[in-house]
Amino acid sequence: METESKDLRRGWTTGTCAAAASKAACLALISGEFPALVEVTLPGGQRPGFALALEEAGDGFAKAGIVKDAGDDPDVTHGALIMSTVRHGLPGSGIIFRAGSGVGTVTKPGLPLPPGEPSINPVPRKMIAEAIAEVAGENADFEVEISVADGEKIAEKTLNGRLGILGGISILGTTGIVIPFSCSAWIHSIWRGIDVARAEGLTHVSGATGNTSEKAAQAHHGLPESALIDMGDFVGGMLKYLRQHPVPKVTVAGGVAKMTKLAQGMLDVHSKRGLADLEALAKVAGDMGADADLVARITAANTVSQAFQLAGESGLALGDRIAALAWKTAAKALSDPQIALEILVFDRQGMLVGKTGFTPSDHSESLS
Repeated sequence: METESKDLRRGWTTGTCAAAASKAACLALISGEFPALVEVTLPGGQRPGFALALEEAGDGFAKAGIVKDAGDDPDVTHGALIMSTVRHGLPGSGIIFRAGSGVGTVTKPGLPLPPGEPSINPVPRKMIAEAIAEVAGENADFEVEISVADGEKIAEKTLNGRLGILGGISILGTTGIVIPFSCSAWIHSIWRGIDVARAEGLTHVSGATGNTSEKAAQAHHGLPESALIDMGDFVGGMLKYLRQHPVPKVTVAGGVAKMTKLAQGMLDVHSKRGLADLEALAKVAGDMGADADLVARITAANTVSQAFQLAGESGLALGDRIAALAWKTAAKALSDPQIALEILVFDRQGMLVGKTGFTPSDHSESLS
């Protein structure tokens, strides 16, 4: 999530580290000497410098490594050793990219790279090529193999497996800089998940706010892994992308608190954006026929979960009403009669406590 703090330290993407390591290795291959400090140019024009953590040269190759510093961002690749092995290529071949140990290979369509390619994204590839050109000139011919120590294990903490990127992590970055707690990386992962689902021809995707609701929604519909979108708090980010890149059926699933916030008009349901309004929730209960005592207890509840528990004990189907109201907020963001939208509301144990049917999301139809 984005943070307002100006004291958090920024870091460098895996793409930046790979570019710096590639430049150092190329220089060593050409000159026989590794630099004490290697600088690369980022897409925004910045010129950070890096010290090498690994230097190795042998018959026809040079290898350099840089430890990734993600700054104050809780990045799973923080501290990873990003390595580049550079070899001379065939005349006219240009820069050929290889996936070394710990770097994944694309196996599904829908990503920025075709199946069979190393998961080194386009911007990092451009940065690597430009870094090599600084020491070897334009149109140089090299084979560049990027590897990551323990990359396959690190990848288990990412969405790569779901996206069909196997064997390790991806080399990423559009600016070269890691901004602590930035939502942009998460939003981009949502988009790539939708791209993969569409490329596979899937007609139904499910975005969930958390692991419990994701697993529950998957079981509810029997969905494959590639249909699951790790939406997190960014309901609007997912729906707006789907409006431009439609899928016939969309499920939005979440726990009672976040779906209540969606029902109250919030498309970003992170706690920082505001808490669910228990007084408004109590009014919904009152409009459904709850007596004054229940309305008062819901208003005074410690959490939304407790409010739902109180409603359930009184036989009030609060979950279905919240699902219907959440549908209206989500449908307005989608606004496409060709996309059928469904809302599923789960409790902390993954039990379904509220739902809507699949309804065209042009917002001209309103669920009662």
